[in-house]
Amino acid sequence: MSKTNSINFVVTIIIAAILSQFLPWWSVMVAGFVSALFFNLKRAATFFVPFLAIFCFWSIYAFIMSSANDFTLAKKIAVLLPLGGNPYVLILVTGLIGGFAAGIAAIFGNILGSLVRK
Repeated sequence: MSKTNSINFVVTIIIAAILSQFLPWWSVMVAGFVSALFFNLKRAATFFVPFLAIFCFWSIYAFIMSSANDFTLAKKIAVLLPLGGNPYVLILVTGLIGGFAAGIAAIFGNILGSLVRK
C-alpha cells in the first residue's frame, strides 16, 4: 500500500468517525468523497481504499454496538433478512453496504478533483 493510499485510508476513517456523530448513515459517503477529493488515488485504489476503510469502520462499529446488548437486535434483523439469523453475517452485510456507498462517492470525488485541478 502506497503512502497516499495509507493516508487516504486513515483520513477516510477519521472523517467518517467524526461525521457519524452528527449526521446519518450517508456521512460515510461524505467521508469517501472528501478524502478522494483531496488525495488523488490511482485506478482501482480510488474505489477500494475508501471501500476498505468504511468496511472496517462500519463492521467494527456494528460489532461493538451489537455486542453491548448480546446481539439481540442483530439476531432479530438477521431473521427478517435471508441471513439465517446469523448476526455476524448481518455485520458483514452492513460493512459491505457502507463500503460500496463510500467507494462510489470516492470515485465521484476523484473525478471532481481531477476536473478542478485542470
